[in-house]
Amino acid sequence: MSYKTIILEKKNGYAIVRLNRPHEMNAICKDMRRELYSVFSEMEVDSSVKIIILTGGEFIFSAGMDIKEMTSLRPEEGDEFLESMMRYLKKIYSCKKPVIAAVGGLALGGGFNLVTICDLVVASESAIFCHPELKFGFNPFFYPLSQIVGINKAKEIVMLGEPIGANEALNIGLVNKVSSPEKFMQVAENMAAELATRSSRALEELKNLCSIVPRMDKIAALDIESSICSLLFARDERKVQMEELLSRQKMKKQQQ
Repeated sequence: MSYKTIILEKKNGYAIVRLNRPHEMNAICKDMRRELYSVFSEMEVDSSVKIIILTGGEFIFSAGMDIKEMTSLRPEEGDEFLESMMRYLKKIYSCKKPVIAAVGGLALGGGFNLVTICDLVVASESAIFCHPELKFGFNPFFYPLSQIVGINKAKEIVMLGEPIGANEALNIGLVNKVSSPEKFMQVAENMAAELATRSSRALEELKNLCSIVPRMDKIAALDIESSICSLLFARDERKVQMEELLSRQKMKKQQQ
């Protein structure tokens, strides 16, 4: 499938989804919302793809929702606009495969929302995160951010709307790794390539556990994790992978 507002690149075991409206600072328009939903639906069922990287390129991640488009909306079109926004956000947030955000430059408003629904975040030293929505009289999405940085810090971020640099984002747990503008994309790809060597089923089950166990009491959480471990342990793939590991270790010893 061809896309107008994004670029899809598939590599060995992972895919890169690149926002592609550079002259509009990757503002998220109607076409981009529709295409993000489509591409993540496509990649989720593509057996050759285990990991998805979402990026906007070296200089800008996304300036957020397309303000020109929003100002032209009639009041009766508001519900349709919000529905189209929730469709792609929910699709990415619930994606069965791990999603890595590779953030270069600005991630504002709706762009910041995109970052917070990804599983892992690699940021350029030039990355800046900000939720300015309150200044325009409406609310940013609070829940995904609060799950990452905690309720009090999330309140500060969404209420004050102050910009957050890459190093501060790393300190508060908003991002996982920070790298130079020249290398942050390679860091994200190395992470994706490493994860792509893992079992697809195990990745899916682990991502699901990461979502549900924080909402459970500690005994129930341990019980469900044990159940998933038992399910994965019973699969032939587990034995094959362990035997391959032992074989590599034996070969390495023989070479020393």
